Amino acid sequence: MSTPTTIHTTLRAEGFSCPSCVAKIEKSLSKVGGVSAATVHFASSRIEVDHDPAVATPEDLVAAVAAAGYTARPSAF
Repeated sequence: MSTPTTIHTTLRAEGFSCPSCVAKIEKSLSKVGGVSAATVHFASSRIEVDHDPAVATPEDLVAAVAAAGYTARPSAF
């Protein structure tokens, strides 16, 4: 049995304008299987997610943000 691998993915968010949006996005991401941590940086519109890529892909993370009512895309920084 292999050990789960955790990677760090950064997303750029669009469309959130209030600090309460942060909690909504973090809650949505935390429900995704394979996600071990999710942090939204309101001031820089960055979302940082630690996850198992075999369980949760970057596309899954973007979909979770979309389900919360916001737009995000993978980012290199």
